[in-house]
Amino acid sequence: MKNLNFYLILFFFSSLVFAQNKNAFPVQLEINNGIIEGNYDTHSGIQTYFGVPFASPPIGDLRWKAPMPMKNWNGVKITKKFGPRPMQPLIFGDMKSRSDGLSEDCLYLNIWTPSLSDTKGLPVLLYFYGGGNMAGDASEYRYDGESMAKNGIIMVTANYRLNIFGFLAHPELSKESPYNASGNYGFLDQSMAIKWVSENIHFFGGDPNKITIAGESAGSSAVSLQMASPLSSSLISGAIGESGSSLTRGVSLEEAEKIGERVVKKSKYNSIKELKDLPTREIYELYNRNRNIRFPLVIDGYFMPDSPLEIFQNNKQSQIPLLVGWNSAETPPSMIMGKDEFTIENFEKKIIKRFPNNHKEILKLYSPNSDKDVKIIARDLSSDLWMGYITWKWFDMHRKNSNNNVYRYLYHKIRPPLVDQTMEAGLAGGTKKRDSKNSKRKTPSGACHSCEIEYALGNLELTKNIYSWTEEDYKVSKTMQSYFLNFVRNGNPNGDNLKLWEPSSKNAKKPIIMNIDVNSYSSKTENDNRYLFLDKYFSNN
Repeated sequence: MKNLNFYLILFFFSSLVFAQNKNAFPVQLEINNGIIEGNYDTHSGIQTYFGVPFASPPIGDLRWKAPMPMKNWNGVKITKKFGPRPMQPLIFGDMKSRSDGLSEDCLYLNIWTPSLSDTKGLPVLLYFYGGGNMAGDASEYRYDGESMAKNGIIMVTANYRLNIFGFLAHPELSKESPYNASGNYGFLDQSMAIKWVSENIHFFGGDPNKITIAGESAGSSAVSLQMASPLSSSLISGAIGESGSSLTRGVSLEEAEKIGERVVKKSKYNSIKELKDLPTREIYELYNRNRNIRFPLVIDGYFMPDSPLEIFQNNKQSQIPLLVGWNSAETPPSMIMGKDEFTIENFEKKIIKRFPNNHKEILKLYSPNSDKDVKIIARDLSSDLWMGYITWKWFDMHRKNSNNNVYRYLYHKIRPPLVDQTMEAGLAGGTKKRDSKNSKRKTPSGACHSCEIEYALGNLELTKNIYSWTEEDYKVSKTMQSYFLNFVRNGNPNGDNLKLWEPSSKNAKKPIIMNIDVNSYSSKTENDNRYLFLDKYFSNN
């Protein structure tokens, strides 16, 4: 009976594996570190290699250190399932992971390639996820690379360390570092992923001289930093940024170390050495107790030798084409109005209270003509303060300090309702349970933060059980994905059957933008004087 049970269990798991891979057969590839085995899907024509290690596991003595190169292995490494995602709490309800759990051992990437055995020179897109450097995962459905790969490019997604595990700086860590600094580990993970792709992508049919990096939100901010970092800037041929940059951010090493010292003080331990010896659980709980602490970009003299703004001002960033933009409603109007009615009187009161020294200028730039306008104007101001301005700064700095084309967009398509009627949209593109007292769903004022990802990467079909997509959504997705694909191939988003998207000239006061919607169109922006004012307001001019 025991033997019978054993064979039944074996048959069950064999059947399960077969069902999961019924359209695929195994394929092996020798890369720099050894042989990997992925899957060749006979229906899609795409080869996939999931959970490929691009650095040594950052565990044990490698916790809070720059990533180390992966050691070679003997035999065949099976790369058919996503690796673990980085350590993180559940923060954003829209993150749907396919990872193999959570672990500090998380430095894995995933590859989708359409290459045949003799294919060479395919363009490459390496995509970094968002999540505020607190959460995120390269295995999410919306980042899936099959749709992009079906269109003739290689798609790669990569994990990077997050929160306290990825960005803690401390004097003890700086002292033991070969470059005398600490923090920025998540950004260094990204740099290592870029380097790995540069050195290995030819095995997958890719061109190491044609690597475009892209990302959304924190991933977009990371792209702006990788353009500025000497560790990465020479390895990339193009960049795509969706809602976010870090050009106006960064603190000194000393300031970052003080934040780290406060974190250690809040624990019951006295030194980094003691923290390094702790199990993952205790570090995770320490972070959860102090989740309000933000770990900033560090001007460390290594990954970031100067402030990113100075690097761009001095033309020292990667001299490559850039496609960049943001969404029409990055944040809702309630971020300005609170629960007050949308009236001009209430709007003016809010502005005067929030900006006592600048309210006249702001009310001139963000000026509703009637109560009906207040919702959109409040939305515009809140979105610009949080995301529009910092993304505009990246756009403005690169077009003025580069001879490469810069393409700017504004994304307008409102995402349809969630399939689950008990859920509704939350902040930053997330989802949340609807208030049972409120029978009506909230009407969005525009395209919310992060809602363009599935459209841009052609992944509506993978999330159709989450959102009620319509024909219009698929039309917008085809347009946006085509622009992205063309840019990855040629550094230029234009192509057949697409509206002409002109680059923005260096000094145009009303630069060209592409408005991406059901009926996309290009126009001259009428509101950049808002960003010029915010530039002075934030003292970054």
